Amino acid sequence: MPIHLKANKGDYAPTVLLVGDPGRADRISKLLDKTRLVNDNRGLFGYTGQYKSKEVSVQTTGMGCPSAAIVVEELIQLDVKRFIRIGTCGGIGEHIRPLDIVAAVAASPFDGTTQTYLRHEPLAPYATFEILKAAHDISRALDIKVCFSGVASVDVFYNPFPDYVDNLRKKGVVAVEMETSLIYYLANRSNKEAASFLLVSDIVGGDEHFTKYVTEQELAEGMETLINFVLEVFINL
Repeated sequence: MPIHLKANKGDYAPTVLLVGDPGRADRISKLLDKTRLVNDNRGLFGYTGQYKSKEVSVQTTGMGCPSAAIVVEELIQLDVKRFIRIGTCGGIGEHIRPLDIVAAVAASPFDGTTQTYLRHEPLAPYATFEILKAAHDISRALDIKVCFSGVASVDVFYNPFPDYVDNLRKKGVVAVEMETSLIYYLANRSNKEAASFLLVSDIVGGDEHFTKYVTEQELAEGMETLINFVLEVFINL
């Protein structure tokens, strides 16, 4: 049994949906059938159930790569095969708007955790093509706009440097978030599958004319759309 996830092999399904917010894990668990709680240690709530008769789990990671690293490492110990992140991000691409969905093709590791694993050597952790292909097909079928592009994973939510966003934007990054590079790295290293689907909760460092912070209601509705979209992607894998 791992140290933080008090679970045994078989408690988690081969596919785990990763969320930062324990409330979001609880929300998704209510969309599943035959749901059971498989971990509540340290508030890292994990549930396993069925979606359209196919077994799936949802697991809280907490915020940031250090916490996510512990969770994903221990899920790998428990023989999980596929990781799909459902989260939020700050949009920085010129064409990105609030409540857009971003599918991270690759995640640039601007975080300290992934850099530690890499010993600061260059690498671009990447998503699994088959999951992205399924997402592309489902987005077309459901007429949902999804931006397939690169994101950056960072450690600092309230970054104090005024040139921070502009430097990332010039590199072609369309959004910033806090876990994907680590999830992709550990999946790549361990020959597992991974993808990350992110809802744009706000525009970071944009022109004031376009800057908009979504309301709690808008965010909840957008997240509901994203969750249902990812569940349909999952069922088609």
